[in-house]
Amino acid sequence: MKHTRFMLLIALCSLAAMQPIRAQAENKITPDVVYGHKDGLALTMDVLTPPKPNGCGVLFMVSGGWYSRYIDPNRAQERFSPLLKAGFTVFAVRHGSSPRYLIPEIIGDVRRSVRFVRFHSDKFGVAPDRLGVYGGSAGGHLSLVLGTSSDKGNLASPDPILKTTDRVAAVVAYYPPTDLRPWVTDVNSPYYKNYPALRFDAKQAAACSPLLQVTPDDAPTLLIHGDQDKLVPIEHSQNIMQEFRTHKVDANLVIVKDAAHGFRGADAETADLATVKWFQDHLLKKKVSP
Repeated sequence: MKHTRFMLLIALCSLAAMQPIRAQAENKITPDVVYGHKDGLALTMDVLTPPKPNGCGVLFMVSGGWYSRYIDPNRAQERFSPLLKAGFTVFAVRHGSSPRYLIPEIIGDVRRSVRFVRFHSDKFGVAPDRLGVYGGSAGGHLSLVLGTSSDKGNLASPDPILKTTDRVAAVVAYYPPTDLRPWVTDVNSPYYKNYPALRFDAKQAAACSPLLQVTPDDAPTLLIHGDQDKLVPIEHSQNIMQEFRTHKVDANLVIVKDAAHGFRGADAETADLATVKWFQDHLLKKKVSP
């Protein structure tokens, strides 16, 4: 009897150990999809497709300090678990990284990533007008750039990708820088010294600052910011939120009490829940244009 119980215990433990692996295997992972080239280098994204896609796509800006680091998508899928469980197809977008590339060039990369996904939307199983974008810090900044200053594409370009609009239908930005002008113009500031991507022509700073690009047709935007953030002060989100209100853009600011830059534990869960709900409300439930 003891032997039987022992063997049953082993079997149950083995079965439990297999569950996370089985759950992860349900997501289809397509790594290193090339969405463009520059300087002889490939620009890549990983595509994570849930077992029951809902037809909406969310592009995540892989960017911190405008550095875009590679993370094995098999490990990274845990980060996207809330969105994947809700049926969203996730595109983890890597851009040309600092220090080699500066913010104006990086913006060009992420614009292309949206155009690429939209152009190939049938292949990815997502609706072209149900695309959202999100990210944290520098990734939040890039997400806001896409939400506030999209274009219709360049119809004169020989590249069919560049003929496609980079407009997104919803944005979520965690603790994003929204006005880069002070960081770009003050060469003695710690931001200028610590983040090489900011060392570009100051004349371009306004065009790269979402705060100055808000218009009434901007994508619905959710801002999430900790009130104890010392790296990117909460005023960045509060100021652009005021601009959204002024221009009657559908937007909301979630303030995470006592949270600093970068969310952990319960703060991360709060942000995840708010993110999923925002994309459900503005992608999944949005009216599709004919």
